[in-house]
Amino acid sequence: MPTSAPPSNRFERRRAETRQSLVRAAREILADTGDTSASIQMIAERADVGFGSFYNHFASKAELFDAAVVDALEEFGQAIDQRLRGTDDSAELVAAGLRFSVRMVDSHPELMQVLRHRGLGHIHSDRGLAPRALRDLERGVATGRFIAVDPTVALSALGGSLLSLVELRFARPELDADRAASDLAEMVLRMLGIPPDDARDIARHPLPDLA
Repeated sequence: MPTSAPPSNRFERRRAETRQSLVRAAREILADTGDTSASIQMIAERADVGFGSFYNHFASKAELFDAAVVDALEEFGQAIDQRLRGTDDSAELVAAGLRFSVRMVDSHPELMQVLRHRGLGHIHSDRGLAPRALRDLERGVATGRFIAVDPTVALSALGGSLLSLVELRFARPELDADRAASDLAEMVLRMLGIPPDDARDIARHPLPDLA
């Protein structure tokens, strides 16, 4: 889970735990159905906290669900970062990020269900994989690894394609997800100006397991 500085006293720890319980309950609801019409009472019961505790942390359900998506996005980004630590090539980072994201449908289904239901509105979020992908796109353009495209537009194409493939993976469990993700990564790299043979090779580099 995303981490921050630990609370300094018992009251702050209990407050942080209550808030995280509410966020976790909202994430579970988003993962189950994507439906945000659940009552505050239902959310509080699912979080196993008092009804009045809700308003100590959030002004509305919309604020809670937004916090739940941000929490999921940051967990997502951190999981990818852990697997790509030490990789410097922008093309490899973009390709591996796409491929790991699709693998997470199986390894982190609850997390990916949240992104499936709410990810489209967060393609340009400042949390999660988006700022990391934008950083890699900007670096690739700046160094000449990628053609001179607007990195923000490229991120739109990359994010939309990824979400579409994630949706396909959920809809068709029999899909060869690794092959499909490698094909998508190859297409994205070619779009960014990587020569076809290099794009095909980079998109099929062995990846470690995503625990």
